Amino acid sequence: MIFINLLKRRFKYHVNKYYPIFYYKKSYSQEGEDILLARLFEKQETGFYVDIGAHHPTRFSNTYYFYKLGWRGINIDAMPGSMKFFKKIRPNDINLEIPIYSQPTDLTFYMLDEPALNTFDYNKAVDHEVKNGRVIVEKKTLKTKKLSEILDIYLPKNQTINFMSIDVEGLDYAVLKSNNWERYRPNIILIEALGMVSLEEAMNSEVSIFLQQQGYRLIAKAKNTLFFQEL
Repeated sequence: MIFINLLKRRFKYHVNKYYPIFYYKKSYSQEGEDILLARLFEKQETGFYVDIGAHHPTRFSNTYYFYKLGWRGINIDAMPGSMKFFKKIRPNDINLEIPIYSQPTDLTFYMLDEPALNTFDYNKAVDHEVKNGRVIVEKKTLKTKKLSEILDIYLPKNQTINFMSIDVEGLDYAVLKSNNWERYRPNIILIEALGMVSLEEAMNSEVSIFLQQQGYRLIAKAKNTLFFQEL
């Protein structure tokens, strides 16, 4: 045991010597989105985010890295019961169980055996069953609200939104349309872009064209996420 502990200490010494620990950052995002965001906000110690389709307080989270740094924000997810874990792990955030859509209405929410894939889009839910072997475990009718309504109520007065993350499995465009772009303008917007392989395809997408019209430009792309910045 003494010999093993000695080897561990020697290994740690050499790793820290030749690969200094300050080059290391732990990512909680699915594709490292939080690391790119950390670079974009590297000179900013505190800030505010809005996470729509937040899913889980740590797993596949684009915001937990920043919560640990002292940032705060609003987490929103449609799944009933989802905010139980947020309130426990991220009690300093504003945690809301509210479905967002382009207008207030009733929509059927499809819950799968992988909660990250939950969606209001029936075709997407079936596609996950057929192609990915997932199972729709439950369906519920939920009443939606516009994003602008939620921000009117819950965004602290005079608070700048440094970045907004949108991942709602098929309703991303509807979420964008539900915002008041004259009043609420995040500095950076992350939005899911499944199936968009090239930058050219991303730039000509419905989401990209809409955000260009609101005064944003595409600045980066992960495998399934687009990054837009306010001009």
